[in-house]
Amino acid sequence: MAGGSKEIKAKISSVTNTKKITKAMEMVAASKMRKAQQRMEATRPYVEKVKRVINHVSAAHPEYKHPYTQTRDSVKRVALIMVSSDRGLCGGLNSNLFRKALPMLKAWQEQNVEVELALIGNKAQAFFRSYGGNVVASVTDLGDAPHIEDLVGTIKVVLDKFEAGDVDEVHLASNEFINTMTQQPTIKQLVPLESDSEESTDETHWDYLYEPDAKTALDLLMRRYVESTVYGAVVENAACEQGARMIAMKNATDNAGEMINDLKLSYNKARQAAITAELSEIVAGSSAV
Repeated sequence: MAGGSKEIKAKISSVTNTKKITKAMEMVAASKMRKAQQRMEATRPYVEKVKRVINHVSAAHPEYKHPYTQTRDSVKRVALIMVSSDRGLCGGLNSNLFRKALPMLKAWQEQNVEVELALIGNKAQAFFRSYGGNVVASVTDLGDAPHIEDLVGTIKVVLDKFEAGDVDEVHLASNEFINTMTQQPTIKQLVPLESDSEESTDETHWDYLYEPDAKTALDLLMRRYVESTVYGAVVENAACEQGARMIAMKNATDNAGEMINDLKLSYNKARQAAITAELSEIVAGSSAV
């Protein structure tokens, strides 16, 4: 019994130390999440404004139709930009996103559509390293405050392939921040541009005069739209990561507390059993004498 009590006491000490670590990580994640939310809230208006401008321009009838607005007759190859986190301990954030993407990947394979992957984050690289796939570009270690300059190279690889005709569609998979408790995996088409239902109901369409010319202006505008959309997804995914990590660490802390209570109960029972056994031996010895 004494040996059992000693082992339980050591386990209580170990779980208590783990609880301190998870509590500290929960507090750090909460602090980082507030900063990540501020970056997300500062980025969202810009991304939404660029999207509205793009929808309005694509609904117009300029003298130059940009390739990003033209749907191709057949889709033989697609590119998927996958946004994940660099670190773990954030619950099912990344696994839920991968689970959301897998049916689409399988559907493309069944339709004999080749898939090229552009991966953002270490977790996406680790997943597709075991799952398999044609990775054409990747970027990792963006940190808690990602910069758009770190993403431009990866995005350019995909867009160059689309403009060259090597890719017929570009899709973006990322997590959408609903609230602190909820992060929703989403997959949407980036190019060709899908018309926004709210914008399409507007009956007023304008023609534009471009300076220096429509091609130069639209090339810059369309690329900026894609870059800002991917950057917005990365910033939003960072907020999702911290929110998911905060909840995961809170659950781990609560579970550690429950485990400590159960271990203390077991320790007290073992201690009482040892004391009872010793008293029984003393009484038995006294009776024998």
